[in-house]
Parts: sequence; structure tokens; C-alpha cells
Amino acid sequence: MARIAVVLTEGFADWEYALIGGTGGPFYGLDVAYFAPQPGALHSQGGLSVQVDRGLDSLVEWDPDVAVVVGGMIWESDAAPEIGALLRSLHAGGAAVAGICGGTLALARAGLLDRVRHSSNAPEFLVAHGGAYAGAARYVDSAAAVTDGRVITAPGTAPASFTAAVFEAAGLGARAVAQFRSMLAAEHATG
Repeated sequence: MARIAVVLTEGFADWEYALIGGTGGPFYGLDVAYFAPQPGALHSQGGLSVQVDRGLDSLVEWDPDVAVVVGGMIWESDAAPEIGALLRSLHAGGAAVAGICGGTLALARAGLLDRVRHSSNAPEFLVAHGGAYAGAARYVDSAAAVTDGRVITAPGTAPASFTAAVFEAAGLGARAVAQFRSMLAAEHATG
């Protein structure tokens, strides 16, 4: 069973992981687990209280196929956890790494966006908050997720295409990924 590790921080964005967690295991048989820089109680941007029992030290041992960094305002602040070494290690070990919205800042700070096509909320967002980010020439202004070299990125407004890209990187079959995309796009066809 493919494994997807979802990294949550205080103030995580509710909508950015919901499709991964809500459909990944129940509908597609993926093993989705949650990790935090410090295990314990966290609160989402929308006020949801959650208990995350696994710390990042156990994430490497869990050996995920995909590691997902969920966005939140913390990534734009001095309180952002430093997870660059972890992300580089996972990627070097063959895992895909994924960031959405503020989560792309963690990938930028890790240097993982310097040599691949990628997206985020805006190029200025990465320059302002991405540490030594040097990938501006490879930035793609896209409303949907961008995948390149086992790195998946998306603006915060693209949780559906981001989830589809994560599922694809986890090895979910093309037919199931197409079905997922079709299911979530159906409401926009009524219009």
C-alpha cells in the first residue's frame, strides 16, 4: 500500500489536505498518516482542533512514497519549522515531495525548487519568504499543480489538482486518478 505523509503545523490550511485525507484512504486504499514538527494539539486556520501523535523524527522511519507539506500562515513567519534537511533526505531517497500554498516555502528553503518547474501563490511570494530560493526562472504561473522531478507544487487555490498529482506520485493508477479529476471537475461543468 502506497504511503502519503501529511505534515501539519499550527494554523494549517483546512482545505489543502482535506481531499488527500478524505479520499486517499477510504476510496483509494492509500495509507495516509499525519505528522507534525512537535506531536500534540494543533489548530487549523478554520478553528479545527486536532491531535497529531507522530513527530517528524518518525516520518523518515515510516518511509513514505510522498511527503506533503500543507500550507498555513506559519510558513511566512519566523516561527516556521526548519524541515529542509528532512525534505532533501526524503527526496534523495526516492520519495516525491509536495507543497501547496505556504508549504511551497518549505520546499523553496530546502532548495528543492531551484532546478525544477514549480508553482506557488506567486513568484514574489517565494522570493519574499523562500529563504535562499533561486528558482525564479523555473516558476510556472499556473492555476493547477505542477509536477517535475518528483516535486509537486501548487497555489493554495488548487487543492483538487494538487491531490490528483499527489495520488499519481503515490502510484495510484491512471484510471483512478482520471476518475478523481473528473469527479471534482463535474460541478464546474454545470455552469
